[in-house]
Amino acid sequence: MPLPDVLRSLLTATGPSGYETAPARAFAEACAPFADVSTDVMGSVTARVKGTGDGPTVAIVGHIDEIGLIVTHIDDKGYLYFIGVGGWDPVILVGQRVVLTTRDGEVRGVVGKKPIHLLKPDERRAAAEMKDMHIDIGAKDGDEAKALVRVGDVAVIDAEPLELPNDRFVARAMDNRLGCFVAYEAARLVAEAGGAAGDVVAVAAVQEEITFAGARTTAYSLRPDVVVVVDVTHATDAPGIDEKENGSHPFGSGPVIERGSTMHPRVFDELVAAAEAERIDHTLSASARFTGTDADAIHVARQGIPTGLISLPLRYMHSPVELVQLSDVLAGAQLIAAFAQRLTAETSFER
Repeated sequence: MPLPDVLRSLLTATGPSGYETAPARAFAEACAPFADVSTDVMGSVTARVKGTGDGPTVAIVGHIDEIGLIVTHIDDKGYLYFIGVGGWDPVILVGQRVVLTTRDGEVRGVVGKKPIHLLKPDERRAAAEMKDMHIDIGAKDGDEAKALVRVGDVAVIDAEPLELPNDRFVARAMDNRLGCFVAYEAARLVAEAGGAAGDVVAVAAVQEEITFAGARTTAYSLRPDVVVVVDVTHATDAPGIDEKENGSHPFGSGPVIERGSTMHPRVFDELVAAAEAERIDHTLSASARFTGTDADAIHVARQGIPTGLISLPLRYMHSPVELVQLSDVLAGAQLIAAFAQRLTAETSFER
């Protein structure tokens, strides 16, 4: 199964938190043929498929931002220094190629650090830290570097999607362009089926990796009756992951339906019922105080919004080699589309 064109366009667009214009545009263009698309001042995108009746408005929310780097200083020799946008394991950055988004287009460079030959014994034993790294864009001096890049420009690792056997794909930004793709695909499936009883709105929310800002503002302005957040979780068939702590969510087991203190029980029940009715493979996960996703902000928006969470099993999260099985992703979209079509004007989320 090839990588869907829409997913490829989302994965190859660069957009760390606060700088999501390119992937947000790709999402809007993909949704335009079947939905009413709008963008707010934060940069979040909504794509509305009108309902056929008075059923509840369902929002399907994926976050469009990715982790990245932001330039904090350019020295006289032309080296760029940076901090992380979102959560990084710094050792991943050593030796990586990066692409910076600047006012004049893309600039490429590499992440450098002191070579191992020059490290003292205690330095060799220590994990690399971001403060000891720099980006080299090949500039001959600071003036040339500053003509190309400004403080505040952002970078992501320069890595194209890669196909592996068994319906598996590798890319940076799977977290969480996958969630946006599922939101797009679920809304497209609903539109293709003639609509649901209420409006179905696919959302690409900004800034999840830093503040949940896009989810907060969109939930406030959109006023949905029910929300399904789509994000990624750790595939538990990778080495070093304890199923007793993380549950069992191997590749090929389908989407993960969250149950827990902040998840609305009726939304959970309807998601499970939809999965069972459509014979969609799925697993369950449990959480208590928080989920670490946009659901944490959405469920307490305004007077409270009934919220569910679907997660997609992913290996090597927050790295340039995030790995997913495509069948799990497509099953997630089918599940949410079926969920939306089950709801009627009589559906109540009162407790």
